[in-house]
Amino acid sequence: EVQLVESGGGLVQPGGSLRLSCAASGFPFSSYSMAWVRQAPGKGPEWVSGISRDGGTTDYADSVTGRFTITRDNAKATVILEMKSLKPEDTAVYYCATDPTRSGLVSRRWDRRGQGTQVTVSS
Repeated sequence: EVQLVESGGGLVQPGGSLRLSCAASGFPFSSYSMAWVRQAPGKGPEWVSGISRDGGTTDYADSVTGRFTITRDNAKATVILEMKSLKPEDTAVYYCATDPTRSGLVSRRWDRRGQGTQVTVSS
């Protein structure tokens, strides 16, 4: 059974930073590209960032480019999202997800995702 468990969310002031973690299990993690997806209140899910299965290729939504960094550790089956210069519009539930592509690269799509972690940016 695929399990994706996110952690690290919380309340932060505008301009602050957070580090989200995702612990993966139940599937061959190093064979999958991974993604972070977010959903703000009253809105649909939005792809945020993706990383190839070997970690060599990363991609970001325009809204977070230059502020967020995605990394992975295949030995520990974890995916990290470092978030800096946070804005109120970054407020959302953040989900770790698998990328359905079989190319090993990043597709900007997702399929299975975890339960999410709440990020709130407010003064």
